[in-house]
Amino acid sequence: MNTGDTAWVLASAALVLLMTPGLAFFYGGMTRAKGVLNMMMMSFGAIALVGVLWVLFGYSATFGTDLGGGLLGNPFEKFGLEGVLATGESAPLVGTIPEIAFVGFQAVFAIITVALISGSIADRAKFGAWMVFAGVWVALVYFPVAHWVFDFNKDADGNPIGGWIGQGLGVIDFAGGTAVHINAGAAALALALVLGRRKGFGKDPSHRPHNLPFVMLGAGLLWFGWFGFNAGSALGANSVAGYAWINTLAAPAAATLGWLLVEKLRDGHATSLGAASGAVAGLVAITPACSALTPMWSMALGLLAGAVCAMAVGLKYKLGYDDSLDVVGVHLVGGLIGTLFIGLAADPNSPAAGTGLFYGGGLELLGKQAIGSVAVLLYSFVLAFIIGWVINKTMGFRVSEEHELDGVDVSVHAESAYDFGGRIGGSFQPIPELVGAGSSENESSAADSKKKVEA
Repeated sequence: MNTGDTAWVLASAALVLLMTPGLAFFYGGMTRAKGVLNMMMMSFGAIALVGVLWVLFGYSATFGTDLGGGLLGNPFEKFGLEGVLATGESAPLVGTIPEIAFVGFQAVFAIITVALISGSIADRAKFGAWMVFAGVWVALVYFPVAHWVFDFNKDADGNPIGGWIGQGLGVIDFAGGTAVHINAGAAALALALVLGRRKGFGKDPSHRPHNLPFVMLGAGLLWFGWFGFNAGSALGANSVAGYAWINTLAAPAAATLGWLLVEKLRDGHATSLGAASGAVAGLVAITPACSALTPMWSMALGLLAGAVCAMAVGLKYKLGYDDSLDVVGVHLVGGLIGTLFIGLAADPNSPAAGTGLFYGGGLELLGKQAIGSVAVLLYSFVLAFIIGWVINKTMGFRVSEEHELDGVDVSVHAESAYDFGGRIGGSFQPIPELVGAGSSENESSAADSKKKVEA
């Protein structure tokens, strides 16, 4: 065990956990004022639910002994983290860190993957239905897919017995382009189709972001945490972590410029929303590739991802699906760009040691990257659509039209993010100190106050 490596991975795990509250701000700022709490609650709900499921059986299903074909680990082998809790010299290791530290690091990956999906169904989803979906989806989709991509276990003789995508096929995905972003983006598209479009989609100006400072704060927290996401995936305080760190700076920086350039040329204005979204698009794209590309190629990837994602977010208006906060346009498209770009520009001298087309490697690596991407995309989309459809037909996934118009914060949570002079969620609530028990004078005062507030 190396204490420096252990300290870095534990710090990285904390950074990645911070990304989910950061995502709550990022998504929350992009919703309407009367739906921001519901949006943020879906992220915090993911932390609570996935955290419990990961300890119970998620880690075991992802990194337990493969049940055959590289498809799933044994969910009961390490149930409740049995077998990984020893300390001191008897502690089991993953590389140079205690396995229990690795458990924590991988847990926060599962959490944010689930939270990412929620952005596609903003302003119209029941919180209870979302929690049911999150629990079923993470068990049936994320845990198996993470096993496919991240499990590199070997048997006692050194033979590979891990996941079929990462270890079997040889797909390069350093920190989760397939398992996290393509996985979440495909599920987000499926849920957007199941729930249907919001009232006034594409026409109602109230669907615009209500708090752009929240959006930029959230993007900043995401970028900060992403250094743990990518550099922490080196599982050590070493040169690989440094390599991933600098690429996690270069790519989103270039992507921000790419997105803003598209905005300026297309719309005449470079916006704060575009800057925040461009940074996230670049972070998504570099996630699988941060150990495979040089910093120069990372900037090229970022520029490409920023520009393409800026154009891709408009597809929902042309194709008619209501992905509220552009999870598809940023995470699915950005994840695909980053994963496939490895097949073109992977440097054989990089830590990943892959050889892309531009370095004379032919189309072999690009083909592998494409197979892994499409497999995850189809599996996640189909399962998410089925899960969402069943929930919608049984307990109902979408709030009523009345509750959607009033705002999901009040109708679902009986709360409001903003209380301006007694106006909560769009409907007037009497101010307590102005309302007496049967006093006509106080009732008159309350009525006068209502008129003033409404005016």
